[in-house]
Amino acid sequence: MSDAFTVLWTQDVCRALRKAGRTGQRPPVAFSGVHSSLPAWAGADTGDTVYALHVNQRQVYVVSRLRVDDRERRACCGTAPASWQDPAFPGHDDWSMLGSGGCGAEAVHVTATPVRFDVPVPGDLLAQLTWQNRRGRTRVLKYVVDGRLENSISLQGFYRLTPESAEALAGVVAAAVGAR
Repeated sequence: MSDAFTVLWTQDVCRALRKAGRTGQRPPVAFSGVHSSLPAWAGADTGDTVYALHVNQRQVYVVSRLRVDDRERRACCGTAPASWQDPAFPGHDDWSMLGSGGCGAEAVHVTATPVRFDVPVPGDLLAQLTWQNRRGRTRVLKYVVDGRLENSISLQGFYRLTPESAEALAGVVAAAVGAR
């Protein structure tokens, strides 16, 4: 059975996506890394789903749903760098804002929904979303007040959703796709 995760895309990442005209386009790749400058997609395997979230004015949005295709370097990534000065993934320059230049970046090829900034996570669902670690311990978001996220610290990182929360976020994305 596949798992589902969340990853927080920062204001800088989302601003760069908008500036580059990526709204409405499907990212073919995201980037994982060992350094804190990038989320470590360590738990994600082929077939897993990742919900890219964004917080704007205390509202949480689903920016894209990404299904992991593989974590291998492919021909589409371009030539591997010969030195630290060379771009790590020249074939994915269009999506470099997702972390291709991050320390120890690795390509994660995905099949994704189009990038959008208008799919809010309902406030009542936000308070119920639950994540589960490898040992089975669960947690909810901290700092949810009246359906709004007062502080995004508990979203920062790459976290495994419980099956119920994954299903709920899938419903949010499906409703948004159906509304188009």
